[in-house]
Amino acid sequence: MKKNLIVLLCVIVTMAGFAQQSDTTAGKVVKPENNCYPQSLGSIFRKKDAPPKPPKDFTALVLPNISSNPANGLLLGVGGSLGWWFGPRETTHISGAGFTAAWTTKNQWIFFFKSNAYSKNDRLFMQGDWRYYVYSLPTYGLGTDSPPDTINIDPSWSWMAAPTGESGAYPLKYNYLKIHEIISYKIKKNFYGGIGFHYDKYVNIVDDSLSLDTAGGRKYYITPHYAYAEHYGFNPEEYGTTGLSLNFVYDSRDNLINPYTGMYFNVNLKQNVTWLGSDKSSTFLFIDARYYKRLSKKMPRHVIAGWIWGNFMVAGRAPYLTLQAIGDDQRARSGRGYIQGRFRGENMMYGEIEYRFPISKCTQILGGVVFVNATTASNSYRDVKLFDYVMPGFGVGLRVMINANSRTNLNLEYGWGKNSNGFYFSGAETF
Repeated sequence: MKKNLIVLLCVIVTMAGFAQQSDTTAGKVVKPENNCYPQSLGSIFRKKDAPPKPPKDFTALVLPNISSNPANGLLLGVGGSLGWWFGPRETTHISGAGFTAAWTTKNQWIFFFKSNAYSKNDRLFMQGDWRYYVYSLPTYGLGTDSPPDTINIDPSWSWMAAPTGESGAYPLKYNYLKIHEIISYKIKKNFYGGIGFHYDKYVNIVDDSLSLDTAGGRKYYITPHYAYAEHYGFNPEEYGTTGLSLNFVYDSRDNLINPYTGMYFNVNLKQNVTWLGSDKSSTFLFIDARYYKRLSKKMPRHVIAGWIWGNFMVAGRAPYLTLQAIGDDQRARSGRGYIQGRFRGENMMYGEIEYRFPISKCTQILGGVVFVNATTASNSYRDVKLFDYVMPGFGVGLRVMINANSRTNLNLEYGWGKNSNGFYFSGAETF
Protein backbone atom coordinates (compact mmCIF):
# COMPACT_ATOMS: atom_id res chain seq x y z
CA MET A 1 0.00 0.00 0.00
CA LYS A 2 2.86 2.41 0.76
CA LYS A 3 4.28 1.83 -2.72
CA ASN A 4 0.85 2.55 -4.21
CA LEU A 5 0.64 5.83 -2.29
CA ILE A 6 4.08 6.86 -3.54
CA VAL A 7 3.05 6.09 -7.13
CA LEU A 8 -0.13 8.11 -6.76
CA LEU A 9 1.74 11.08 -5.26
CA CYS A 10 4.23 11.02 -8.13
CA VAL A 11 1.37 11.00 -10.64
CA ILE A 12 -0.30 14.02 -9.05
CA VAL A 13 2.92 16.03 -8.84
CA THR A 14 3.86 15.14 -12.42
CA MET A 15 0.46 16.06 -13.79
CA ALA A 16 0.56 19.35 -11.89
CA GLY A 17 3.40 20.46 -14.10
CA PHE A 18 1.19 20.03 -17.16
CA ALA A 19 -2.02 21.39 -15.66
CA GLN A 20 -3.35 24.73 -16.81
CA GLN A 21 -5.43 27.26 -14.91
CA SER A 22 -8.22 29.03 -16.72
CA ASP A 23 -11.81 30.07 -16.51
CA THR A 24 -14.02 27.13 -17.51
CA THR A 25 -16.94 28.95 -19.04
CA ALA A 26 -15.69 30.31 -22.35
CA GLY A 27 -12.16 29.07 -22.85
CA LYS A 28 -10.73 32.48 -21.89
CA VAL A 29 -8.40 33.18 -19.02
CA VAL A 30 -10.12 35.41 -16.46
CA LYS A 31 -8.42 36.36 -13.20
CA PRO A 32 -10.74 38.14 -10.75
CA GLU A 33 -9.31 40.63 -8.31
CA ASN A 34 -9.99 38.40 -5.31
CA ASN A 35 -8.10 35.56 -7.08
CA CYS A 36 -11.01 33.17 -6.44
CA TYR A 37 -11.84 31.30 -9.63
CA PRO A 38 -11.75 27.65 -10.80
CA GLN A 39 -8.11 26.61 -10.99
CA SER A 40 -6.01 23.51 -11.66
CA LEU A 41 -3.60 21.68 -9.41
CA GLY A 42 -0.68 23.27 -11.28
CA SER A 43 -1.58 26.71 -9.96
CA ILE A 44 -0.28 25.63 -6.53
CA PHE A 45 3.22 25.25 -7.99
CA ARG A 46 3.18 28.53 -9.92
CA LYS A 47 4.38 31.89 -8.66
CA LYS A 48 1.59 34.03 -7.27
CA ASP A 49 2.21 36.88 -9.71
CA ALA A 50 2.77 34.64 -12.75
CA PRO A 51 0.07 34.96 -15.41
CA PRO A 52 -1.91 31.78 -16.11
CA LYS A 53 -1.00 29.78 -19.19
CA PRO A 54 -3.35 30.20 -22.15
CA PRO A 55 -5.75 27.28 -22.65
CA LYS A 56 -4.74 24.60 -25.14
CA ASP A 57 -6.89 22.79 -27.67
CA PHE A 58 -5.66 19.37 -26.51
CA THR A 59 -5.28 18.07 -22.96
CA ALA A 60 -4.15 14.68 -21.66
CA LEU A 61 -4.19 12.98 -18.28
CA VAL A 62 -1.93 9.90 -18.30
CA LEU A 63 -1.81 7.64 -15.24
CA PRO A 64 0.09 4.48 -14.35
CA ASN A 65 -2.19 1.48 -13.91
CA ILE A 66 -0.59 -0.70 -11.25
CA SER A 67 -2.52 -3.25 -9.19
CA SER A 68 -2.34 -6.78 -7.86
CA ASN A 69 -5.12 -9.31 -7.39
CA PRO A 70 -5.55 -13.11 -7.59
CA ALA A 71 -7.37 -13.05 -10.93
CA ASN A 72 -4.78 -10.98 -12.80
CA GLY A 73 -1.60 -11.24 -10.74
CA LEU A 74 0.50 -8.08 -10.99
CA LEU A 75 -0.97 -5.66 -13.54
CA LEU A 76 1.25 -3.03 -15.17
CA GLY A 77 0.12 -0.47 -17.69
CA VAL A 78 -0.97 3.06 -18.45
CA GLY A 79 -4.39 4.66 -18.76
CA GLY A 80 -5.90 8.07 -18.89
CA SER A 81 -8.25 10.50 -20.52
CA LEU A 82 -8.01 12.97 -23.40
CA GLY A 83 -9.86 16.16 -24.20
CA TRP A 84 -9.83 18.24 -27.36
CA TRP A 85 -11.84 20.53 -29.65
CA PHE A 86 -12.35 19.86 -33.36
CA GLY A 87 -13.55 23.41 -33.96
CA PRO A 88 -14.11 26.83 -32.35
CA ARG A 89 -15.08 26.53 -28.70
CA GLU A 90 -17.98 28.92 -29.17
CA THR A 91 -19.68 26.49 -31.59
CA THR A 92 -18.07 23.12 -30.83
CA HIS A 93 -18.42 20.90 -27.78
CA ILE A 94 -15.30 19.43 -26.22
CA SER A 95 -14.52 15.83 -27.24
CA GLY A 96 -13.24 13.24 -24.81
CA ALA A 97 -11.72 9.77 -24.76
CA GLY A 98 -10.46 7.24 -22.24
CA PHE A 99 -7.77 4.65 -22.89
CA THR A 100 -5.83 1.84 -21.23
CA ALA A 101 -2.98 -0.46 -22.25
CA ALA A 102 -1.93 -3.06 -19.67
CA TRP A 103 -0.25 -6.45 -19.20
CA THR A 104 -0.40 -8.84 -16.27
CA THR A 105 1.98 -11.47 -14.92
CA LYS A 106 -0.67 -14.07 -15.87
CA ASN A 107 -0.03 -13.07 -19.48
CA GLN A 108 -3.25 -11.13 -19.90
CA TRP A 109 -3.53 -8.10 -22.15
CA ILE A 110 -5.99 -5.23 -21.86
CA PHE A 111 -6.39 -2.56 -24.53
CA PHE A 112 -9.27 -0.15 -24.99
CA PHE A 113 -10.06 3.23 -26.49
CA LYS A 114 -13.47 4.77 -25.79
CA SER A 115 -14.40 8.09 -27.32
CA ASN A 116 -17.22 10.62 -27.52
CA ALA A 117 -16.36 13.26 -30.09
CA TYR A 118 -17.99 16.26 -31.74
CA SER A 119 -16.85 17.40 -35.17
CA LYS A 120 -16.42 21.05 -36.10
CA ASN A 121 -19.53 23.10 -35.21
CA ASP A 122 -21.07 19.95 -33.71
CA ARG A 123 -22.23 18.65 -37.10
CA LEU A 124 -21.42 15.05 -36.16
CA PHE A 125 -21.44 13.23 -32.83
CA MET A 126 -19.27 10.09 -32.81
CA GLN A 127 -19.35 7.42 -30.08
CA GLY A 128 -16.66 4.73 -30.14
CA ASP A 129 -15.85 1.72 -27.97
CA TRP A 130 -12.88 -0.35 -29.17
CA ARG A 131 -11.42 -3.12 -27.00
CA TYR A 132 -9.11 -6.11 -27.22
CA TYR A 133 -8.73 -8.34 -24.16
CA VAL A 134 -6.82 -11.49 -23.42
CA TYR A 135 -8.49 -11.74 -20.10
CA SER A 136 -10.17 -13.57 -17.25
CA LEU A 137 -13.26 -12.43 -15.40
CA PRO A 138 -15.40 -14.06 -12.73
CA THR A 139 -19.10 -14.38 -13.55
CA TYR A 140 -21.95 -15.04 -11.16
CA GLY A 141 -24.93 -16.19 -13.21
CA LEU A 142 -27.79 -14.09 -14.52
CA GLY A 143 -30.13 -11.91 -12.50
CA THR A 144 -29.63 -9.78 -9.40
CA ASP A 145 -30.47 -12.77 -7.18
CA SER A 146 -27.26 -14.56 -8.27
CA PRO A 147 -25.18 -16.13 -5.44
CA PRO A 148 -24.94 -13.74 -2.45
CA ASP A 149 -21.51 -14.92 -1.28
CA THR A 150 -19.23 -12.16 -0.04
CA ILE A 151 -17.25 -10.68 -2.93
CA ASN A 152 -14.48 -8.44 -1.64
CA ILE A 153 -12.68 -6.34 -4.21
CA ASP A 154 -8.94 -6.07 -3.85
CA PRO A 155 -8.24 -2.53 -2.58
CA SER A 156 -5.25 -1.94 -4.87
CA TRP A 157 -4.78 1.29 -6.78
CA SER A 158 -6.46 0.33 -10.02
CA TRP A 159 -8.11 1.98 -12.99
CA MET A 160 -11.26 0.13 -11.96
CA ALA A 161 -12.05 -2.26 -9.13
CA ALA A 162 -10.35 -5.58 -9.83
CA PRO A 163 -11.73 -9.12 -9.42
CA THR A 164 -10.38 -11.35 -6.67
CA GLY A 165 -11.92 -14.72 -7.54
CA GLU A 166 -13.70 -15.12 -4.18
CA SER A 167 -16.25 -17.86 -3.49
CA GLY A 168 -19.48 -17.62 -5.46
CA ALA A 169 -17.65 -16.75 -8.68
CA TYR A 170 -17.28 -18.77 -11.87
CA PRO A 171 -14.02 -17.65 -13.56
CA LEU A 172 -13.90 -17.46 -17.35
CA LYS A 173 -10.83 -16.97 -19.51
CA TYR A 174 -11.29 -15.61 -23.02
CA ASN A 175 -10.02 -13.43 -25.86
CA TYR A 176 -12.37 -10.58 -26.70
CA LEU A 177 -12.54 -8.14 -29.61
CA LYS A 178 -15.08 -5.33 -29.53
CA ILE A 179 -15.60 -2.71 -32.24
CA HIS A 180 -18.54 -0.38 -31.66
CA GLU A 181 -18.81 2.87 -33.60
CA ILE A 182 -21.86 5.12 -33.87
CA ILE A 183 -22.00 8.24 -36.06
CA SER A 184 -24.92 10.62 -35.62
CA TYR A 185 -25.73 13.71 -37.69
CA LYS A 186 -27.01 16.98 -36.22
CA ILE A 187 -30.71 17.35 -37.05
CA LYS A 188 -31.22 20.56 -35.08
CA LYS A 189 -29.64 22.14 -32.03
CA ASN A 190 -28.79 19.39 -29.50
CA PHE A 191 -30.63 16.70 -31.54
CA TYR A 192 -28.77 13.97 -33.45
CA GLY A 193 -29.69 10.88 -35.42
CA GLY A 194 -27.47 8.23 -36.98
CA ILE A 195 -26.41 4.62 -37.42
CA GLY A 196 -23.95 2.34 -35.71
CA PHE A 197 -21.90 -0.80 -36.28
CA HIS A 198 -21.43 -3.27 -33.41
CA TYR A 199 -19.05 -6.23 -33.42
CA ASP A 200 -18.38 -8.48 -30.41
CA LYS A 201 -16.35 -11.68 -30.65
CA TYR A 202 -15.33 -14.07 -27.84
CA VAL A 203 -12.90 -16.90 -28.62
CA ASN A 204 -10.78 -19.38 -26.64
CA ILE A 205 -13.32 -19.36 -23.80
CA VAL A 206 -12.19 -21.52 -20.88
CA ASP A 207 -14.71 -22.19 -18.11
CA ASP A 208 -12.46 -22.95 -15.13
CA SER A 209 -15.21 -24.26 -12.82
CA LEU A 210 -16.80 -26.53 -15.43
CA SER A 211 -16.34 -30.27 -14.87
CA LEU A 212 -17.90 -32.69 -17.37
CA ASP A 213 -15.37 -35.50 -16.90
CA THR A 214 -16.09 -37.70 -13.86
CA ALA A 215 -13.09 -39.98 -14.40
CA GLY A 216 -10.91 -40.50 -11.36
CA GLY A 217 -13.68 -39.54 -8.98
CA ARG A 218 -14.01 -35.98 -10.25
CA LYS A 219 -17.26 -34.25 -9.36
CA TYR A 220 -19.65 -33.40 -12.20
CA TYR A 221 -20.23 -29.62 -12.12
CA ILE A 222 -22.17 -27.33 -14.48
CA THR A 223 -21.58 -23.57 -14.51
CA PRO A 224 -24.11 -20.83 -15.39
CA HIS A 225 -22.16 -19.99 -18.55
CA TYR A 226 -22.20 -23.58 -19.82
CA ALA A 227 -25.84 -24.15 -18.86
CA TYR A 228 -26.90 -21.00 -20.73
CA ALA A 229 -24.92 -21.96 -23.85
CA GLU A 230 -26.33 -25.52 -23.88
CA HIS A 231 -29.90 -24.40 -23.25
CA TYR A 232 -29.96 -21.76 -25.98
CA GLY A 233 -27.71 -23.48 -28.52
CA PHE A 234 -24.41 -21.56 -28.40
CA ASN A 235 -20.90 -22.96 -28.65
CA PRO A 236 -19.55 -22.52 -25.08
CA GLU A 237 -15.99 -22.04 -26.39
CA GLU A 238 -16.58 -19.38 -29.05
CA TYR A 239 -19.38 -17.03 -30.08
CA GLY A 240 -20.14 -13.52 -31.24
CA THR A 241 -22.61 -10.93 -32.46
CA THR A 242 -22.48 -8.44 -35.31
CA GLY A 243 -25.18 -5.84 -35.77
CA LEU A 244 -26.37 -2.47 -36.98
CA SER A 245 -28.22 0.15 -34.98
CA LEU A 246 -30.35 3.26 -35.21
CA ASN A 247 -29.24 5.95 -32.80
CA PHE A 248 -30.94 9.11 -31.48
CA VAL A 249 -29.28 11.60 -29.13
CA TYR A 250 -30.29 14.76 -27.31
CA ASP A 251 -27.33 16.49 -25.66
CA SER A 252 -27.46 19.89 -23.96
CA ARG A 253 -24.53 19.34 -21.56
CA ASP A 254 -22.20 22.30 -21.20
CA ASN A 255 -19.17 19.97 -21.09
CA LEU A 256 -18.87 16.33 -22.12
CA ILE A 257 -16.01 15.43 -19.74
CA ASN A 258 -17.39 17.04 -16.58
CA PRO A 259 -20.86 18.60 -16.97
CA TYR A 260 -22.18 21.25 -14.61
CA THR A 261 -25.55 21.67 -16.30
CA GLY A 262 -27.73 20.18 -19.04
CA MET A 263 -28.97 16.74 -19.94
CA TYR A 264 -28.11 13.81 -22.20
CA PHE A 265 -30.58 11.31 -23.64
CA ASN A 266 -29.64 8.44 -25.96
CA VAL A 267 -31.87 5.77 -27.55
CA ASN A 268 -30.21 2.97 -29.50
CA LEU A 269 -32.04 0.14 -31.26
CA LYS A 270 -29.59 -2.61 -32.26
CA GLN A 271 -30.25 -5.58 -34.54
CA ASN A 272 -27.73 -8.44 -34.48
CA VAL A 273 -28.07 -10.46 -37.67
CA THR A 274 -26.71 -13.82 -38.82
CA TRP A 275 -25.87 -12.57 -42.32
CA LEU A 276 -23.22 -10.32 -40.75
CA GLY A 277 -21.79 -13.11 -38.60
CA SER A 278 -23.94 -13.33 -35.45
CA ASP A 279 -24.49 -16.85 -34.13
CA LYS A 280 -28.17 -16.00 -33.64
CA SER A 281 -30.34 -12.99 -34.42
CA SER A 282 -31.31 -10.69 -31.57
CA THR A 283 -32.70 -7.21 -31.01
CA PHE A 284 -31.72 -4.89 -28.16
CA LEU A 285 -33.08 -1.54 -27.04
CA PHE A 286 -30.68 0.65 -25.06
CA ILE A 287 -31.76 3.84 -23.27
CA ASP A 288 -29.34 6.18 -21.46
CA ALA A 289 -30.47 9.35 -19.66
CA ARG A 290 -28.36 11.78 -17.59
CA TYR A 291 -29.27 15.07 -15.94
CA TYR A 292 -27.07 17.73 -14.33
CA LYS A 293 -28.34 20.54 -12.09
CA ARG A 294 -25.92 23.28 -11.04
CA LEU A 295 -26.81 24.42 -7.54
CA SER A 296 -24.70 27.60 -7.43
CA LYS A 297 -23.58 30.02 -10.13
CA LYS A 298 -20.82 31.29 -7.88
CA MET A 299 -19.59 27.73 -7.13
CA PRO A 300 -20.36 25.76 -10.32
CA ARG A 301 -18.93 22.54 -8.89
CA HIS A 302 -22.00 22.25 -6.65
CA VAL A 303 -23.89 19.79 -8.87
CA ILE A 304 -26.61 17.18 -8.48
CA ALA A 305 -26.17 14.56 -11.22
CA GLY A 306 -28.49 11.70 -12.12
CA TRP A 307 -27.95 8.72 -14.42
CA ILE A 308 -30.25 5.93 -15.49
CA TRP A 309 -29.84 3.39 -18.25
CA GLY A 310 -31.58 0.26 -19.40
CA ASN A 311 -30.66 -2.48 -21.87
CA PHE A 312 -33.51 -4.73 -22.99
CA MET A 313 -33.48 -7.86 -25.14
CA VAL A 314 -36.56 -7.25 -27.29
CA ALA A 315 -36.31 -10.37 -29.47
CA GLY A 316 -34.08 -13.34 -30.22
CA ARG A 317 -31.23 -14.65 -28.11
CA ALA A 318 -27.65 -13.46 -27.57
CA PRO A 319 -24.59 -15.26 -26.09
CA TYR A 320 -23.90 -15.15 -22.37
CA LEU A 321 -20.96 -12.73 -22.24
CA THR A 322 -22.61 -10.31 -24.70
CA LEU A 323 -25.49 -9.76 -22.27
CA GLN A 324 -25.37 -6.46 -20.38
CA ALA A 325 -23.47 -6.40 -17.08
CA ILE A 326 -22.49 -3.65 -14.66
CA GLY A 327 -19.18 -2.16 -15.69
CA ASP A 328 -19.87 -3.01 -19.35
CA ASP A 329 -21.11 0.47 -20.19
CA GLN A 330 -18.96 2.47 -22.60
CA ARG A 331 -16.90 4.15 -19.88
CA ALA A 332 -16.96 1.09 -17.56
CA ARG A 333 -18.17 3.22 -14.64
CA SER A 334 -21.51 1.71 -13.60
CA GLY A 335 -21.91 -0.41 -10.48
CA ARG A 336 -19.48 1.29 -8.11
CA GLY A 337 -19.42 -0.83 -4.96
CA TYR A 338 -19.43 -4.07 -6.95
CA ILE A 339 -16.93 -5.91 -9.07
CA GLN A 340 -17.16 -5.56 -12.86
CA GLY A 341 -19.63 -8.14 -14.18
CA ARG A 342 -21.07 -8.92 -10.71
CA PHE A 343 -24.63 -8.63 -12.08
CA ARG A 344 -25.64 -9.59 -15.61
CA GLY A 345 -28.98 -10.14 -17.30
CA GLU A 346 -30.99 -10.41 -20.49
CA ASN A 347 -32.65 -7.19 -19.34
CA MET A 348 -30.92 -4.78 -17.00
CA MET A 349 -31.58 -1.37 -15.49
CA TYR A 350 -29.20 0.84 -13.53
CA GLY A 351 -29.68 4.14 -11.74
CA GLU A 352 -27.37 6.49 -9.85
CA ILE A 353 -27.53 9.87 -8.11
CA GLU A 354 -24.38 11.80 -7.23
CA TYR A 355 -23.77 15.04 -5.36
CA ARG A 356 -20.58 16.83 -6.43
CA PHE A 357 -19.19 19.70 -4.39
CA PRO A 358 -16.03 21.82 -4.02
CA ILE A 359 -13.86 21.32 -0.94
CA SER A 360 -11.43 24.18 -1.59
CA LYS A 361 -13.94 27.02 -1.85
CA CYS A 362 -11.69 29.60 -3.53
CA THR A 363 -9.71 27.66 -6.12
CA GLN A 364 -12.10 24.66 -6.30
CA ILE A 365 -9.09 22.45 -7.00
CA LEU A 366 -10.29 19.85 -4.51
CA GLY A 367 -13.79 18.47 -4.68
CA GLY A 368 -15.79 15.62 -3.27
CA VAL A 369 -18.68 13.35 -4.23
CA VAL A 370 -21.21 11.16 -2.50
CA PHE A 371 -23.29 8.72 -4.51
CA VAL A 372 -25.95 6.01 -4.32
CA ASN A 373 -26.86 3.52 -7.03
CA ALA A 374 -29.10 0.53 -7.69
CA THR A 375 -29.04 -2.37 -10.15
CA THR A 376 -31.66 -4.85 -11.28
CA ALA A 377 -31.29 -7.65 -13.83
CA SER A 378 -33.48 -10.45 -15.17
CA ASN A 379 -33.08 -14.18 -15.85
CA SER A 380 -35.88 -15.64 -17.98
CA TYR A 381 -34.74 -19.26 -17.43
CA ARG A 382 -35.48 -18.96 -13.69
CA ASP A 383 -38.36 -16.49 -14.25
CA VAL A 384 -36.51 -13.65 -12.49
CA LYS A 385 -37.89 -10.34 -13.72
CA LEU A 386 -36.63 -6.77 -13.47
CA PHE A 387 -37.19 -5.30 -10.00
CA ASP A 388 -37.73 -8.71 -8.40
CA TYR A 389 -34.35 -8.07 -6.81
CA VAL A 390 -32.60 -4.71 -6.54
CA MET A 391 -28.98 -4.41 -5.41
CA PRO A 392 -27.96 -1.04 -3.91
CA GLY A 393 -24.56 0.60 -3.69
CA PHE A 394 -23.17 3.80 -2.23
CA GLY A 395 -19.85 5.54 -1.73
CA VAL A 396 -17.73 8.65 -1.41
CA GLY A 397 -14.94 10.12 -3.47
CA LEU A 398 -12.29 12.81 -3.84
CA ARG A 399 -11.77 14.95 -6.94
CA VAL A 400 -8.56 16.78 -7.89
CA MET A 401 -8.88 19.27 -10.76
CA ILE A 402 -5.99 18.49 -13.10
CA ASN A 403 -7.09 20.78 -15.93
CA ALA A 404 -9.68 23.49 -15.34
CA ASN A 405 -9.82 24.30 -19.04
CA SER A 406 -11.24 20.89 -20.00
CA ARG A 407 -12.54 20.17 -16.45
CA THR A 408 -10.52 16.98 -16.24
CA ASN A 409 -10.44 15.52 -12.73
CA LEU A 410 -8.38 12.85 -11.03
CA ASN A 411 -10.91 10.61 -9.25
CA LEU A 412 -10.40 8.52 -6.12
CA GLU A 413 -13.49 6.71 -4.84
CA TYR A 414 -14.55 3.98 -2.47
CA GLY A 415 -17.83 2.18 -2.91
CA TRP A 416 -19.85 -0.29 -0.86
CA GLY A 417 -22.47 -2.76 -2.07
CA LYS A 418 -24.25 -5.70 -0.49
CA ASN A 419 -21.43 -7.89 0.89
CA SER A 420 -19.06 -6.06 -1.45
CA ASN A 421 -16.71 -3.09 -1.60
CA GLY A 422 -13.98 -1.66 -3.79
CA PHE A 423 -11.58 1.18 -4.58
CA TYR A 424 -11.73 3.08 -7.88
CA PHE A 425 -9.02 5.26 -9.41
CA SER A 426 -9.75 7.04 -12.69
CA GLY A 427 -9.67 10.19 -14.77
CA ALA A 428 -12.70 12.25 -15.96
CA GLU A 429 -16.07 12.18 -14.24
CA THR A 430 -17.95 8.91 -13.76
CA PHE A 431 -20.83 10.08 -15.96
